[in-house]
Amino acid sequence: MMAAESSQTLERGLRLLRLLADGHGGRTPTELAGELGLSRPVVYRLLTTLQEEGFVRRSGDGRVNLGFGVLSLAQAVHPLLRAVALPALRRLAEQVGATAHLTVAEGDEGLAMAVVEPSWTHLHVAYREGARHSLGQGAAGLAILGLRRGETGYLVTEGQLQEGARGIAAPLAGLPGLEASVGVVTFGALDPAEVGPQVVATARELSIALG
Repeated sequence: MMAAESSQTLERGLRLLRLLADGHGGRTPTELAGELGLSRPVVYRLLTTLQEEGFVRRSGDGRVNLGFGVLSLAQAVHPLLRAVALPALRRLAEQVGATAHLTVAEGDEGLAMAVVEPSWTHLHVAYREGARHSLGQGAAGLAILGLRRGETGYLVTEGQLQEGARGIAAPLAGLPGLEASVGVVTFGALDPAEVGPQVVATARELSIALG
């Protein structure tokens, strides 16, 4: 009985954290209770535990936001994501002859988690790891926004983040709690009909590896 209750409490706590991660500006305990379908006393107990561990924080107006304790968990996962992604990105970069990258959503921004440049081309885009940009600009961010609408195909953009640069990206689907995309970017020509399916295949490969 105790094991079942503990499992239920853990599941509720995770649902609460995911709800806060999806929103902006925080939520009141009453709003959380309504969206989770739980009573306010249950939500207050969850919040007390999570706040003690640093995973949530209360603002002056009583709204609840994610706490900085979540950052340490996210930072611990980053090296794992990068290690899993690099071999697949390296193959994609060499096949296409363009800079390949894994981008992860953090709020309204996309973070370049891993980047691999092709070894055999003379001209390629220098896209550094750790770079950030709005999800509304560039193929990588737009692919993540498309996934939120249930779209899993590839997207093509030109000149949105850097003049003359062309990009193709596809989202990683089926990974609860992780919004990410795989893409390539180059100053040269890109044939979407040829490169798009390669990008989608790499995204699918990483989704399986991380799933």
